Amino acid sequence: MKIAIYSRGIENDQLKDIHQFFEELISNDIEPVFFQDFFNQFYSAIKLDDNKYSTFNSFEDLDDSIECLISLGGDGTLLDTVTLVRDSGIPVLGINYGRLGFLANIGKEEIHAAIDAIANRKYVIDKRSMVHLEANVPLFGKTPYGLNEFTIHKKDSSPMIKIHTYLNGEFLNTYWADGLIVATPTGSTGYSLSCNGPVVFPDSRSFVITPVAPHNLNIRPIIVPDNNIISFELEGRTDGFVITLDSRREIISEEVQLAIKKESFDIKLIRMNENHFLQTLRGKLSWGLDKRN
Repeated sequence: MKIAIYSRGIENDQLKDIHQFFEELISNDIEPVFFQDFFNQFYSAIKLDDNKYSTFNSFEDLDDSIECLISLGGDGTLLDTVTLVRDSGIPVLGINYGRLGFLANIGKEEIHAAIDAIANRKYVIDKRSMVHLEANVPLFGKTPYGLNEFTIHKKDSSPMIKIHTYLNGEFLNTYWADGLIVATPTGSTGYSLSCNGPVVFPDSRSFVITPVAPHNLNIRPIIVPDNNIISFELEGRTDGFVITLDSRREIISEEVQLAIKKESFDIKLIRMNENHFLQTLRGKLSWGLDKRN
C-alpha cells in the first residue's frame, strides 16, 4: 500500500511524534510518498533507514497507486491538500499537530489506531462539497475552488465596501461591511462561525452567506441551497479588493465579475468509524460541558 504524506512543516518538539508516525507506517507495510519540501526538512532531523523514499511535488505526481493522502498539521494544512488531490478521488486523512482541528481531528495519541485502520481499510469516507469561483479574468490558476469558504474583503487600510449580492441573478442584498463570506457546510465551523454564522451539518447541501462587520445591525447570516449561483458586484473607495479561497488570496479591481457555485466534484475525508460530526462539535466547542447537564 502507498500513501502520500503532506505537511507544511514541523517544529523541533514534534520530531519525536513524527518519528513514531513513520515507525507506524513501516510496521504496517505502508510505503510513504512524501511531499518534497516536507521531506527535505525532516530527512536530516529524523533518523530513517536507508530505503530510497519516493516524493511528489504536485497533483501531477499522484497516480492511481496512491491509496490516500495524510495531512500532518492543523486545519490549514489539510485545506492545502484540496489543491493536491483535486478531482482524483484520493481520500484525505488529517492528523492534528495544530490547535483546534475540526478537519484534522485525529489526535497524536490516536496515530496507532488511525494507521491500523488505513492499513486494514477500516474507515469511513465523508464526501464534502466545495465552492467553485467563476470570474471574467483568470483567478487562482487551475484550482479555483475551496473546501471551507470564498471571501471578499476590503484591504487593510480601506474603508468599508459595498457588496451587491445576487442569487441566480435576482438581487438579494447590498452588504455595507468589511467583507462577505460564502462558506460551505464544512467551512461553517471556520471563519464564518467566528463572524456569528451558524453551524451547518456537512451533508446539508447549502451555502452560508455571512457578512464581516456589517454596518447595518439588522443584517444577519443566511443559509441558501447550494444549487444557487451567487454573484457579486463590488463598490468602494479603494484601488482593489481581497478575495480568498480558503488560505489562498488574490487582489482584484471592482471591474472583475465574480460568481460562486457548487464545485462539480467533492473532496473525500477519512474518519474513523467512532468519530462523527456531533462528537467533533462536543469535543471542539465544549458543548454539553455545562455543569447543569
